[in-house]
Order: sequence, then C-alpha cells, then structure tokens
Amino acid sequence: MISHYLWLIPLGLVVGAFGTLIGAGGGFVLVPILLLLYPQENPEIITSISLAVVFFNALSGTAAYARMKRVDFKSGLLFSIATVPGAILGAYATSYVPRRAFDLALGVLLLVAAAYLFLNPHRRTEEAAPESSRGFARRLQEANGTEHVFSYNPWLAMGISLVVGFFSSLLGIGGGIIHVPVLAHLLNFPVHIATATSHFTLAVMALAGTIVHIATGTFHHGLRRAACLTIGVLAGAQIGAYFSNRLKGKWIMRGLALSLGLVGVHLLMVIF
Repeated sequence: MISHYLWLIPLGLVVGAFGTLIGAGGGFVLVPILLLLYPQENPEIITSISLAVVFFNALSGTAAYARMKRVDFKSGLLFSIATVPGAILGAYATSYVPRRAFDLALGVLLLVAAAYLFLNPHRRTEEAAPESSRGFARRLQEANGTEHVFSYNPWLAMGISLVVGFFSSLLGIGGGIIHVPVLAHLLNFPVHIATATSHFTLAVMALAGTIVHIATGTFHHGLRRAACLTIGVLAGAQIGAYFSNRLKGKWIMRGLALSLGLVGVHLLMVIF
C-alpha cells in the first residue's frame, strides 16, 4: 500500500530543497537516509530509488534555474554527452557491490569531498578574460542582469563528467556533490552558474541510470517509495532555487562541505 510510504513526502521536500540549493540533487543525503531506514535492502534497490528521485528533483530545479537564466545549457549538454555512458555502466555495476563495501565507499567519498571543500573554501577568481587558447569561452547574463564571463578546458570537463557519471550512478548520489566543486574550483564556473548547470547535467545522468534500473526490473521494488519522495522533491526543488537567490556562493559551498562531512561521518559510524 502506497499509504505506508506517505511519510516520505516531507522527507522528499527537505531533500529537494537542500539538494537544489547547493546544486547536488539531494542524492548524497537521500542514499544514506535510505540505507539507515532499510538496513536489509540491497544497494541496487536503494540506488534505483535515489536516482529516480534525483532525476525529478534535478528536472524541477533546472526549470526554476532556467527562469533565472543561470543554466549554461551549451556546457551542460557537453557534460551530459560524457556523463551518460558512465551513468549506464555505473547502474549496471551496482548489483555487483556488497552492501558493506557500498556503505564504506559512499562514506569515504563524502568525507574526501568535504575535506577538499574545507581546505579550499575559496573558488578561483573570475576576472580572467575568455581567450580561445584557454579553452571554451562562456558569457552568461542572469535574469537579474548579473553577467558572468569565464572559460574552461572542455576535454578536462568531459573526462571528469564521465568519471562522475559512473560513480554517482553506482552509488545513487546524483553526482552534484562532485560536479559542483569541480565546476567551481577546477573549471572556473561562478558558483551560482555551477549549481544550476550541474542540476541540468544531473537530470540527464539520473534519467540514464533510472532507465537502466527500469530495464533490469530493479526499480519495480522501489516504485512506491520513489513516487512519494518525488512528490516532495518537486516542491522542495522550487523552494531551494528560490532561496539560492538569497545566499552568496561561498555559503553554498560551505553548506555543501558541512553536509558532506556530517553525512559521511554518520554513515561510517554505523558501519563500524
């Protein structure tokens, strides 16, 4: 009975709001929670639920960010081309990972990402003019008039997106916890553009992983739970995008780092 899972709707609301606010899709919060709520469930079902919820969260968040004109769709499509093959391979590989190893890998990944953000709290400056020799030049203007000029190495971006697609689909975390720091710290994206563009890429990646789980029949076991969580994240994503206008980029990155650290520590404490 789906009524048994209605309490997941408010959980989805919180996950959707926070995940969209920091551009991470919410999977990095949802997966550890589901692991704690369903300790006997195999990782494949947990990731299938999370990826489906991340897709709808990212889709809703992308729509909100698109209205603000923060999504770099050209770059997002480039990243998506690279991340989809990795997402498909990651979704297939999940069934071969034991539950304890899955929990350990996720906990360690969260702590590593948190440590990196704490040690590198400030994103590189954006003053450098986009030159053809420096890579892919971008110029975006938000709906509020804020203009961003930056450039990045497209081959490095695609290579990283491929790896992100694999591990995020394997662990069901959506990939935003890796993609946002990479875009902001390594590829010179403004933080607000990074969170919005990451959301668009997440939607494509999560859809690819979800389709694999549907094709293998895994998603059927988590359909009701995913449906209730989705109701919550669709509304939560709009709330997160709204409040993103009221937070500076450095606070978004600090919130992301703190969240990763807390979730990672808690997950490892449960394992040991």
